[in-house]
Amino acid sequence: MRKVLYTLFLLCLTISARSQERFRPMEDVNKVVDLTLDSLEKAATARPLAGSSRKGTNPVLFLVGNSTMRTGTLGNGDNGQWGWGYYAHEYFDENQITVENQALGGTSSRTFYTRLWPDVKKGIRPGDYVIIELGHNDNGPFDSGRARASIRGISASDSLNVTIKETGIKETVYSYGEYMRRFVRETRALGAHPILMSLTPRNAYDSPGHVGRVDKSFGLWARQIAEELDCPFVDLNEISALKYEQMSEWKFNYHFYLDHIHTSAFGAQLNARSAADGLMACEHPEAAPLKQMMKTDLPTTGVKREAGKPVLFITGDSTVKNTDRDEDGMWGWGSQAAEVFDTNRITIVNAAQAGRSCRSYIREGRWDKVFNDLRPGDFVLIQFGHNDAGNELAHGKARNDIMGTADSSHVYRVRTENEVRNEVVYTFGWYLRKMIDDVREKGATPILVSLTPRNEWGDGERNKWELNKIERRNDSFGRWYRDVVDTTGVEFVDLHNITADVLDQIGPDKAKYFYKNDHTHTSRMGALLNAISISEGLKQNESKLANYLK
Repeated sequence: MRKVLYTLFLLCLTISARSQERFRPMEDVNKVVDLTLDSLEKAATARPLAGSSRKGTNPVLFLVGNSTMRTGTLGNGDNGQWGWGYYAHEYFDENQITVENQALGGTSSRTFYTRLWPDVKKGIRPGDYVIIELGHNDNGPFDSGRARASIRGISASDSLNVTIKETGIKETVYSYGEYMRRFVRETRALGAHPILMSLTPRNAYDSPGHVGRVDKSFGLWARQIAEELDCPFVDLNEISALKYEQMSEWKFNYHFYLDHIHTSAFGAQLNARSAADGLMACEHPEAAPLKQMMKTDLPTTGVKREAGKPVLFITGDSTVKNTDRDEDGMWGWGSQAAEVFDTNRITIVNAAQAGRSCRSYIREGRWDKVFNDLRPGDFVLIQFGHNDAGNELAHGKARNDIMGTADSSHVYRVRTENEVRNEVVYTFGWYLRKMIDDVREKGATPILVSLTPRNEWGDGERNKWELNKIERRNDSFGRWYRDVVDTTGVEFVDLHNITADVLDQIGPDKAKYFYKNDHTHTSRMGALLNAISISEGLKQNESKLANYLK
């Protein structure tokens, strides 16, 4: 009897080995170790209880995915990586529908279906929507380690019986396509609407300037299942890849963080936008009601364009835009731009905002408004610095940058009066390069402007500046501006020194009339002086923008 049992045991092992040889696992092309699924108890407390976001009888949009949708167990960007599900809610009217990110890093179609999907289904109600975007982790061994691989393809009949080596748990493994079928069918059985999406792109070109696609594997398979079951499909991979191909390689790279698959906040925001774009373009009737609950208008400055006239966008802080209304108040030089530019030939948009640094201007979405409005032939004046230095990297207004121009960053745990969050902070020069690169991407002309001089004068003792000479920051911000100029070739107007030269001639007694309330903010007369200094710098450069001066 023992001999018979032993023979049967060997036969089972042989059959299992042959089956696994027949179904060759997909290669782990991502080369990323993601162990978050091992922390299911912790993940259960981080992910929302399915359906808990529902408002009254409103529908819920459930997001089912992996780390590209929700990075790590907590999904809070503590390692600088973000999933696009974090930003998806921005494209939906929360008074009509709520968005729940049920994704978990490290999951495949197989492991999400077997371990997380049962709990998600408990919260799904008729009229809800479920977006499924899985596949990045459907690779590696079938029966050991993460044991998360599915069988390649969409076969409905292929299956593989395995015993997980580390746990002894027995499981039947199906094809990627079969798991997708089950998600779709079970969603519909609950009266909800499934939507399949292809994967997010990886940070890799398969030829110069061409981002690699998944149109011969997961993208193809997801599309095939959508067609087979008449389900809405969004080719997220293609939509995002096309956007990446419009970027410089440097910009493409910073949309990812630490590796070539997980996105930075920039990349996560791009993928969330791509998902929204894809949904709005989807013509499947099942997606129509969802589209009515979306809000996809891009944020803009609201500029009113006139035929034949380019637009000059001005960005910066309170030295560029202040209250700008009381004759005896504080004024930014942007308010005086119309005094030096011919507004019959160029439209001026002062998009500066008091109290902002490069970092906070971008983080708050103010730069996006300018970027979205840009057209070929426009100009952008970029001037920051007054609020970029200090000790508020991770507290207070959390607006300071890392000093310098290196292409580097650090993740900070930011604690402010209103929130606690994780944020990747870059150097002052990095933010400037981002703006310059963005402007060029749109076919517009960036012009870097050095910060305005402060009303601080050398006294021969305490201050290091020459006696009765105004402060110069040429060994800090001045040097960093020039580093950026050297690496980007951007046009540069050295407002700082042009205005400082004028004030040195005037002297400290009379220079005080060019400032208001403190040593940084200018009076109307000071604002006009800075505007004139910019016009002088443009003339010295023989700038194209100088053609629009009065």
